[in-house]
Amino acid sequence: MDALAAVTASSLFAPVAKPRGVLPFLHGPRARPRGSLLAIRCAHSRAPPPPLPRADDLEGAAAAHPRLRLRRLAEEFRALPSDADRARRLLSLAAALPRLPESDRAPNNRVMGCVARVWLVARCDGAGRMRFAADSDSELSRGYCACLVSALDGARPEDVLAVDPADLAPLGSAARSRASTWHNVLVGMQKRARAAVAAREGRHPGEPFPSLVIGRDGAVRAQGSYAEAQAMFLSPDESKILELVSTLMEKKIGVVAHFYMDPEVQGILTAAKKQWPHIHISDSLVMADSAVKMAEAGCDYITVLGVDFMSENVRAILDQAGFNKVGVYRMSSEQIGCSLADAASSSEYTHFLREASRSHPSLHVIYINTSLETKAQAHELVPTITCTSSNVVATILQAFTQIPDINVWYGPDSYMGANIADLFQRMATMSDEEITAIHPDHNRKSINSLLPRLRYYQDGNCIVHDMFGHEVVEKIKEQYCDAFLTAHFEVPGEMFSLAMEAKTRGMGVVGSTQNILDFIKDHLKGALDRNVDEHLRFVLGTESGMITSIVAAVRELFDLYSSSLERANIEVEIVFPVSSDAVSKTSINGSHHLGSSIASDLDNLTIVPGVNSGEGCSIHGGCASCPYMKMNSLGSLLKVCHQLPDEDNRLSVYQASRFNAKTPLGKSVAEVGCEPILHMRHFQATKRLSDKLVHQVVHGNGGEPL
Repeated sequence: MDALAAVTASSLFAPVAKPRGVLPFLHGPRARPRGSLLAIRCAHSRAPPPPLPRADDLEGAAAAHPRLRLRRLAEEFRALPSDADRARRLLSLAAALPRLPESDRAPNNRVMGCVARVWLVARCDGAGRMRFAADSDSELSRGYCACLVSALDGARPEDVLAVDPADLAPLGSAARSRASTWHNVLVGMQKRARAAVAAREGRHPGEPFPSLVIGRDGAVRAQGSYAEAQAMFLSPDESKILELVSTLMEKKIGVVAHFYMDPEVQGILTAAKKQWPHIHISDSLVMADSAVKMAEAGCDYITVLGVDFMSENVRAILDQAGFNKVGVYRMSSEQIGCSLADAASSSEYTHFLREASRSHPSLHVIYINTSLETKAQAHELVPTITCTSSNVVATILQAFTQIPDINVWYGPDSYMGANIADLFQRMATMSDEEITAIHPDHNRKSINSLLPRLRYYQDGNCIVHDMFGHEVVEKIKEQYCDAFLTAHFEVPGEMFSLAMEAKTRGMGVVGSTQNILDFIKDHLKGALDRNVDEHLRFVLGTESGMITSIVAAVRELFDLYSSSLERANIEVEIVFPVSSDAVSKTSINGSHHLGSSIASDLDNLTIVPGVNSGEGCSIHGGCASCPYMKMNSLGSLLKVCHQLPDEDNRLSVYQASRFNAKTPLGKSVAEVGCEPILHMRHFQATKRLSDKLVHQVVHGNGGEPL
């Protein structure tokens, strides 16, 4: 089971202190209040329970408070002896809920994330009170709606916003297949209450984030100038496609590119792949594997569109697989850096590793987005295994299982490290059964025991994901809290917590770029299977370059379902978070506030991608667009391809060079640097650390040069 998916709502709603490096122990979950006599009488009599009074019909100010009313309702549900009794209670409440008129059962009133169709209508009356009405085509979901409407209709907006979802957790057991309904409806109510408060105070909600809407016919509507810039290249120049394909086929050139690539390049590659199969766009983990498959299929050259550590990895893995004669080329004559990779090559990170080497036994878990040289030097200091954002949690949990007294050191991404620590703290409040569902060899005791032995580096961030901070999160809460929320594991803690909360109600995903793409596809498949009018809105919590792959996947699914006799009107909207200072700049003065490892790198950049009309990218946190990735241009790709084979050695600066350098212990950088990657491949195949890695951790890895 996906470790992130298995973290339950009950554990996530409890407040968790933000960890810093070494993790403290946590207290257990709060005690559950007892049920009310009313609910107990109803359960034993099997008679229909009395209808819930409306909040404004209750006597006394204290009794009228919606949060108190919902708590009492939760107590009643908790006191019922079985889930079947709770389901019967929901059905009786559903029977008393008025039906919405057909005009209100419209797509713009739909509550997303529910198994059934649910509609919510809200307004603020002349007395400043919120008026709610809701309906569903499922009787169990109608029961949840009845609970919320009975308690919150007629309440002040501030009282609606004060409702804590944790108070309603017992309702979730009444109908597990509909358990997210009450939470998603509550989020919709609170969004409308927040808008009512803003309107009363004269605050304008502000411009929405730019977005792209993909229609059932595959057409794309751009909303906002940044989205327009992204959409420009979704229908690429046919002549460029033909030029590229003919060259690739003639010279047997394979292309591997990262999801974060420039949209113009991705648009061309996506279209060209239909004619030349040896083109692959993916996250960094799969790029080298794809290159090996292309070499096996007969490609003489591999062009790598990414940052330099990606081309290094491709070169090393091809050599390790026996394809030494296959040429590997990068797409810039200049260095293509990466803030994370550079953080791991700093003296501060070496100090972090030296500290780890003095804590025996220790395992260093390093993010794959680092250079081969860094991996090699790290592995000689501390036994090292690489990880990705999708397998890092499983890797760490398995390490603590196989070597019980181990210390785990993660780096270099500080945000991901803090998020991993946060996740384990949340697990420490879960039941043993919930923890075992995540990893069969762990329970609350083992999770609590590992917390103080997990450490993470605290001075390395991705400049793209650094953008998803306070300002962006607050706007998402205000305007997009009822949308599907995606977040890469590298985002700051605020965004991570928001996405994890959305995940508990079926509205969010936290993970790798591939996890995000799969999440969008899965929800679209569900909508296509239901075949009812829907507008699916996704907030893209990662690099905006993913939009090309997302649009291609959405169009492919629409085409797959095109034979339906009656096709519902289904749209997919991708929202790009953009902060207020997202403007194009060619100067990056002021980057000092980003942290030493990032700012020093960025001082070498002279061009920052962006849109001149006001929505674009800035180093200070504008849009999620990586300036390093944008150094891979279509012009460079065509130039390299046209000049192959490089008989005059004119492309020497574009070659991904082999590492002939030696490590401090005199070994080959390429050989030692590949070992942590091979350890990860073994773990992916077997779900266990290799015997060789365990031996290195327990008995040492050759020692540290003095």
